[in-house]
Parts: sequence; C-alpha cells; structure tokens
Amino acid sequence: MPKKKYSDEFKADAVELYETHPDMSYSQVATDLGVSRGAIKSWVHQAGKAAGAVPTAAAGHPESAEEELARLRVENADLIDRAKRLRVENDSLRADKRSLRSDVERLEEEREILRKATKYFGGRDDLVILFQFVDDHRNTHEVKRMCAVLGLQRSSFYKWCASRSARAARQAADDALCERIEHHFEFWDHTYGYRRITAELADDPEVDGPVNRKRVARLMRNNGMVGIHLRKPKTTTMADPEAQVFADLVGRDFSAAELGTTYVGDITYLPYGNEGKFLYLATVIDLYSRRIVGWSIADHMRSSLVEDALQNALNNRETLEGAIFHSDHGRQYTSSSFQAMCRRFGVVQSMGRVGSSADNALAESVNAALKRETLQGEKRWASELECRREVFRWLVRYNTGRRHSALGYRAPVDFEVGYASMVDFVA
Repeated sequence: MPKKKYSDEFKADAVELYETHPDMSYSQVATDLGVSRGAIKSWVHQAGKAAGAVPTAAAGHPESAEEELARLRVENADLIDRAKRLRVENDSLRADKRSLRSDVERLEEEREILRKATKYFGGRDDLVILFQFVDDHRNTHEVKRMCAVLGLQRSSFYKWCASRSARAARQAADDALCERIEHHFEFWDHTYGYRRITAELADDPEVDGPVNRKRVARLMRNNGMVGIHLRKPKTTTMADPEAQVFADLVGRDFSAAELGTTYVGDITYLPYGNEGKFLYLATVIDLYSRRIVGWSIADHMRSSLVEDALQNALNNRETLEGAIFHSDHGRQYTSSSFQAMCRRFGVVQSMGRVGSSADNALAESVNAALKRETLQGEKRWASELECRREVFRWLVRYNTGRRHSALGYRAPVDFEVGYASMVDFVA
C-alpha cells in the first residue's frame, strides 16, 4: 500500500487540534483525523522543535498507561545503565586512588628510611652498620621494607641478630686485650709493632692463653697504634784510603754459633739543640745474642770513641781473645791506636766493602732502631743532657727488655741466660 502524504497545512491543523485540546491524547487525535498515532506525535514534536520547545505529557496532554509505562521503563533502563557505568567508573577511580596513595606512602617510607640511614652511617656501606641500622629501627619500619630499600638479605640480618651474644662476647674479649696491648705499647714508647707486642702478650699474666698476632695487628690498626718508622740515616763513615784494609770475615752472615765469638760495631750521630750540634755513639754488638756489650757516647769522632766502646765490651765479657770484630772502613776503626788495642785484646778485625752499608747491616739496623724509637719522628733532641739520658735508657732497655725476632722474641740478656743454662747442662 502506498504511503499517504499529507500537506503542511494538514499537519499544522492536526498540531493545532492537539495543542488546543489538552484533554485529547495522541491516540484520540489520530483516530479523529484518520492518521496513525506516531504521525501525530511526530508532527507535534517537529512543530515544537520549530517553535523552540517540545511538548510533553507534562504540558497537559495525558498519555495512555501503556505509553507512560513504556516511557518510564526506557527512562529507568537508561538511568540504571548510567548508574552502572558511574558505579564502575567510581570503583575504578577509587582503586586508582588507593593504588596511588599506597605508592605515595611506600615512596615516602622509603625516602624516610634512606634519610635516616644516611644520617646513621654517613654514607658508609659497612654491612655490620647496615644490620645495626635495621635492628635499631625495626619498631618504626618493617624489617622486610628496610632490607629491600638497603639491599640486604633478610636471612642474613636475622642470622646476624642470632649471633648477637657471641659477638658481644668477642667484643668484650677484644676490649680487654686491647687494654693490655695499649699498656705494652705505651711502656715501649710507641716503638713496638704487632709482632713484638704479641710476644709481650705471651708473657703477660693478665692475658689468658696465646694470642694470634693477626688479631693483635687488627686491634692495633683499628686503634691507631702504629710503631715508629725508620728515618734515612746520615753517613758517619769517613774512610782512610791509606789505612790498612782487613778481609771481610762475616760476609753479610750476621749470626754466630756461640756467644762472644763475633761482634759488629758502628758509629752513629746523635743530633741535639737548635744549633746543629751532635753527640756520637759507638757500639759493640754480639751477633749471637744481639746484645750491645759495649758502647761509648762522646762529642767527637776521634779513635778514642770506638776504643772506649771496645774497652766496655771487654769489661762485660772479661775476655775477647780470638773474637772477630767487624766494622766499616771508618778512620776510627783503621787507626793505628784502635788496631793496637785489638791486637792487645786478641781481637781479629774484619771489614766490609767501602761504601756498602749492607756489609754491616746489623749495626746499621740497631742505630736506625735507636733513632726511630727515641726521636719518634723528631729531628733532634732538645739538649745534650736529654740526648744522653734518652740514649742511655734505650741502650739498657734494648739489652734487658726489648724483644728481638731473631731471638724468638726474647731480650738479649734473657737469651744469654738461656745460653748459660744450656752450657751448664751440657757440662
């Protein structure tokens, strides 16, 4: 059936009829005019749009119950769909907000942990300090979070906590041992290194049992106890090119099979005051026991300086008959008066090469130790009296108390006592 066409005038009259009769519905108007209800409704809406308003049932035109119910159902469905969409969007926004809040809180806590840690250990990465930080702040932050931020293994941290009592016991033992180390270090005027300190501790009645020297070295290093280092010596040997030269009977073997058979000697300068003045020390050292059996201090370097030292050695040993005395080529040792004294005492002279300190290394080492341990970095003693007093004190302690690695960390006098006991036992 062909679709009916209605003129604009007919449409306008139909709309006018509907709008001028508020008591009539779309269906009633459509029945009276012989058109479909949808057509009337469409014309009314088009006229309303043209006039700037869309007439609705609220304008006074009642709708049928079915129409109103259908309209309400559509509107309700739209509202429900919109509410669902809004609810989903709202839930999503809430989830995003919770996630962002959680991220912000986590980042703030991590920043707080790092800030505290930086102040706590000053940028150091010592593992023990990091563990201690976590332990100190475990009531403020979670251990898991702190370990993650600081890059630690939780298992390692808990293992460290479990060993707390053993660690405290070791620390207490180290503290007690450190007190004894400091006592001996002070007694020997800061001159002993960890090897000699270890030997001192072995004879210390207040120390329980033997002590590993690596442990002593660690404690001394951690507490700033470092022995005095060597200083470059000043040359005191003045060779006499015309003097008699003796053969080298030692050959850099600074050991002896028996006591009183081989001696070495040397001269060293002793600076004092601010005027560049010097005293001089001559020594006679027994190679077997490392004991300085004779010495002499004077303000000159004449041959009488070394002669007095050899005379003192004879007084301590009672005899030097057949003993070897090794020295450098200094004019004091090549002088006719010193050679005559050696012949009178029955001493056989020996000399190293000219200009070779290694050929008389043991005597050079003793002189270096003397200056290192008495001057302790200073360039000179304050006065002649102080110089004599400090050098005399060191020479006595060298023989009676200072430990020598070559003697099994015993003092020369103690070593000689052991030698005497051995000789008596053999006899």
